[in-house]
Amino acid sequence: MTNAKALNPALKSYDDAAAAARRGYPDLHDHVMALAHEDLLVVVDEPINKDTEMHPLVRWQYRGGIAEPDRKAFLFTKPTDSKGRKFEGSVLVAGLAANRDVYRVGFGKPLEDIGRVWINAIANPLTPRIVADAPCQEIVTVGDELDQDGMALDGLPVPISTPGWDNAPYLSAGHYITKDPDTGVQNVGNYRGQLKGPRCLGMNPSVELRAGIYTHWLKYKALGQPMPCAVVVGCPPAVSYAAVQKMPEHLDEVAVAGALAGAPINVVKAKTVDLMVPAEAEIVIEGFINTNLLEPEAPFGESHGYVNLQEYNAFMDVTAITRRKHPILTSFISQVTPSESSVIRRVAMEPVFLNHLQNVLGIRAVKRVSMHEPLTSLYAVIAIQFARGVPETEVWRALYGASSLHRFAGKWIVAIDEDIDPENADALFWAMSYRCQPQYDLKVLDHKDAGHGPRGPRDNGESAAVLINALLKGTFAPVALPKREFMEHAREIWQRLGLPPLKPESPWHGYDLGHWPADLERQARMAVESDYFSLGTELAKLRRADVEMNQPVTRDPSQG
Repeated sequence: MTNAKALNPALKSYDDAAAAARRGYPDLHDHVMALAHEDLLVVVDEPINKDTEMHPLVRWQYRGGIAEPDRKAFLFTKPTDSKGRKFEGSVLVAGLAANRDVYRVGFGKPLEDIGRVWINAIANPLTPRIVADAPCQEIVTVGDELDQDGMALDGLPVPISTPGWDNAPYLSAGHYITKDPDTGVQNVGNYRGQLKGPRCLGMNPSVELRAGIYTHWLKYKALGQPMPCAVVVGCPPAVSYAAVQKMPEHLDEVAVAGALAGAPINVVKAKTVDLMVPAEAEIVIEGFINTNLLEPEAPFGESHGYVNLQEYNAFMDVTAITRRKHPILTSFISQVTPSESSVIRRVAMEPVFLNHLQNVLGIRAVKRVSMHEPLTSLYAVIAIQFARGVPETEVWRALYGASSLHRFAGKWIVAIDEDIDPENADALFWAMSYRCQPQYDLKVLDHKDAGHGPRGPRDNGESAAVLINALLKGTFAPVALPKREFMEHAREIWQRLGLPPLKPESPWHGYDLGHWPADLERQARMAVESDYFSLGTELAKLRRADVEMNQPVTRDPSQG
């Protein structure tokens, strides 16, 4: 590995601050240097096999017990394959969302502002700026040139994501640009792309049945025409963040990306298809997607945690590949979550759900929406935090609202109090176990789209949403952990003894949940003052023969 400042000469253009200032937003080269400056980049400058070593190496930071803040982006400057081929350019893995800090650097805003910026960008997109000359077309390969060795898809260092299961290298960060033939509005979406031949790119546009690309494909099929397409592999971070977001079909994601970045994104006309592509893209694959024939595609490891087996899908005939002189090919680390893919989606999707509940539905008591990430890929388990005292009708309105926002997100939607940490699955189960009576607090909504993940064998794979009200109902006795003051003092002793560093998990101290009489507070205080025998003398005076075992002690209201 090497320090970012000692990168090889091909990457000198990474630190062109003047060019970034002229554009008004960073491109991928600027982003890589920003990561290096913040010590969020690992540069691997030795040969690494993209087909067997690259993704497994980065995968370890997600499956090796490394905490999210310690995860980093990886830049591989000397990619090879199992046949010894050397590739021009570098490969960036986990470079857009290895963790929230990497996302923050690419987004260019503090983490606490990201939700607000997303909502504003979707509401106020910026029309892209058309330019004549573009870095993405510094090198253009068209026609018969594509048939030369290493000049087409065979010259791109696309990694194999799940070696041992995937049947080819797949683009995992391929942003597919297509255009509605009726309205002319472009759509950008992120889909996997199988390298099938030097001029043939497999793809799976129907994973999302409501995705713009699939709608466009059906329209071109009805017209009896192949569908023009441009696949961007590496681009300004704002474009990538927009490409993976769920947003209304009428929006051009590049226009939303401009609003995210604070300046219109430069676009240029592609060379062989009638589409506009980001001018600062690293690599652009142009071609036509066949709308008449489908062919087998996959297996490929998917983010729901299982291998997606082979199925019939679309393919693209490549007509041109354009690129920068020293391109950076981006590859998302996806599959089993947590992953780069889950972070890049979660940071944007949680604010969208929160905005829908708070501002669209007007449920102000909703304080937070948290999408569970490890293994569940965000879509299955959603927790909604509420302020204390919220009317039960508002709780159910929020649960129903969250279940209907996305066609398949939300198989388990749980309403929780503010003292429950939604990041801690143990805390969620605690609330579900002791703040919920299932016969009253659980509802099942049938006819939910199965969406992402293996389809069950029944009801044609159809799923359902389970809504759970796990809020406190009335007042509860305190949480049975030592009060905060005693835990904090004990932590000082722990540290003085040189014991291993602590990472407190909520709840780490006891707290009042509304039912704690003043007399019991007095008795607990006597205990910590080692005066419990005096208390025993008091309790002996309250002995009775007319009560059953375990009958609660009732107190005079004047006792608190």
